[in-house]
Amino acid sequence: MRAPESGRKTLPKKAPIHTEEQRDGLRAASRFNAELMDFVRPHVVAGVTTESIDQLVYEYTCDHHHTPACLGYEGYPKSVCTSINEVVCHGIPDNTALKEGDIVNVDLTTIVDGWYGDQSETFLIGEVSDKAKRLVQVTFDSLYVGIRAIKPNGKIIDIGKAIYDYARKHGFEVVREYQGHGIGREFHQEPGVPHFPARGAERSVIRPGMCFTVEPMLNAGTWKTNLDSRDGWTVRTADMSLSAQFEHTIFVNEDGPEILTLTENGPQEGHKFK
Repeated sequence: MRAPESGRKTLPKKAPIHTEEQRDGLRAASRFNAELMDFVRPHVVAGVTTESIDQLVYEYTCDHHHTPACLGYEGYPKSVCTSINEVVCHGIPDNTALKEGDIVNVDLTTIVDGWYGDQSETFLIGEVSDKAKRLVQVTFDSLYVGIRAIKPNGKIIDIGKAIYDYARKHGFEVVREYQGHGIGREFHQEPGVPHFPARGAERSVIRPGMCFTVEPMLNAGTWKTNLDSRDGWTVRTADMSLSAQFEHTIFVNEDGPEILTLTENGPQEGHKFK
């Protein structure tokens, strides 16, 4: 989601606080979304086109009587975002075949009984460069650094500061134009979740009952990005350096964060990419 300071549309002003019953809806949507990621996982390999990944997502979601949230959202033409190498986010699936050495982010969002689940992973396609592997590892680790910074009645800025400090310590830059977001019965709502210590984020309090995504995007070069003027969606690093992203949907309980989109077969906290 585009950060508000960029000039794109801002979010509704108040973050919803979800009831116990609503929490079950959020969990169900996220649980299916994680199942979908595990279904797609073995197909994200060299030689497969991003269009075929999109078709798998569409068919599996519809076969389970759910809705691909991205399809038609503000005119987006596909059911999933596939962002390869220098593409930061919102890459549109097409006939591009994944090849050995690529990294690709697969970003899935599903609507289940009116509730949204949202997550993404960056996949290594075969043997990748040491730089690419290190970028993916630090991005993955920064996701959990940000999640562990979530405290009930803490501040949103704590998440961004933790991610930013960790990424910079390891020599990578954090994308600032795009951020995490509240999620529930709407795709994008408050709170906005910057992945750097953005001005104003110190005033945003994390309340039990909130649900939002944490989705750091780290670049090997500059943090700056360019939006493709031809398709209006694809975002690339301004210097064409590599970019990686991981995302989970998080529910804030009274005693801390609950990760709703954990997969059975994907990387867990502490995973080392090889």
